[in-house]
Amino acid sequence: MTEGRSIVAIIVAAGVGARAGLGAPKQYALLGGRAVLAHGYAALASHPRISRVIVAIGPGQEAMAREALAGVAGDPWLIEGGATRRESVMAALAAVEAAGGAEAVLIHDAARPFVPSAVIDRLIDALERHEGAIPALAVADTLVRDEGGAMGDGVPRDGLMRAQTPQAFRFGTILKAHRACPADADVTDDAGLLRLMDIPVALVEGDPMLDKLTYPADFARAEEMLRARMLPRTGNGYDVHRLVAGKPLWLCGVEIAHEAGLSGHSDADVAIHALVDAILGALAEGDIGQHFPPSDPQWKGAASHRFLEFARERVKARAGVIAHVDVTIICEAPKIGPHREAMRARLADLLALPLARVSVKATTTERLGFTGRKEGIAAQAVASLLVPEL
Repeated sequence: MTEGRSIVAIIVAAGVGARAGLGAPKQYALLGGRAVLAHGYAALASHPRISRVIVAIGPGQEAMAREALAGVAGDPWLIEGGATRRESVMAALAAVEAAGGAEAVLIHDAARPFVPSAVIDRLIDALERHEGAIPALAVADTLVRDEGGAMGDGVPRDGLMRAQTPQAFRFGTILKAHRACPADADVTDDAGLLRLMDIPVALVEGDPMLDKLTYPADFARAEEMLRARMLPRTGNGYDVHRLVAGKPLWLCGVEIAHEAGLSGHSDADVAIHALVDAILGALAEGDIGQHFPPSDPQWKGAASHRFLEFARERVKARAGVIAHVDVTIICEAPKIGPHREAMRARLADLLALPLARVSVKATTTERLGFTGRKEGIAAQAVASLLVPEL
């Protein structure tokens, strides 16, 4: 497809998922700490060739959808789907058309949470030569018929493929297919509508990560796959603030009695600022100044724990885990030792971590430099994360 042209992803998330046995729609179940729906949304929304994502949800599911997508979507484009998958897709296509249309759409099932970027690229590239394309995998297992609980004849598997989603189409073609084919057409997916119209659909290489979540055991398997894709990331942060008389001193979210406090636009908690930078650095999402610029008056005097909670939620939004944090405070005074355990406990609470995964240390510069002259306090931090790479 031409670079820069409009490609919209549609996520079908209006089902009830009864076979999963969860007592609630499976697209809102947690997987690796975030909703199944959020995994697929994040993968599609972050792909550089996709311009927008629209989600077709069931009646009364808006609050659940917004909660599920918090952290991965600021203001998600939600529309109410229908009683069937096809009705939901049609509602989404109509919404895209009303918003000005698109050159192409990718239609994806919310129950397939993991969407490898390489598969998206293969699908979009295939639309250069075809009206539609789907990812598929060859059937590897022996196939047999079930004859009343007994093994029946084998089914030849030569040429058989397992179809997956997302499925990609030129927008005008799939819209026409949905409108032209009868409502009771014997198809199970959108590509089947093109086949009814004798429009060839290309096959591209799929990925086992795209397997659908249907039964309870599928969720356990998906958790294992997610853990297997976890890769370590490390970030470091460093910050300095000047000491001034007449201000409260905050370190690691704990107020310390001292003759001077730290000067800054917020409460100037130098230790938390360094830790926020370490976490954002591990995510490769910039630094604290980009997200909370000192030029913005809303952050004047703000409690720094808000910045740390934001960083924690960014890790959660990436389905990541904070494995360990280590903060070093550099100053001549005050003495950090008497407050160390309170600082560790406060950081552990803010990050929702066990105390054993939070380290706070202190050192001096042997009276050298600005910290040695008691002009300011410095802090450095290291954050170790595990983040899935799909």
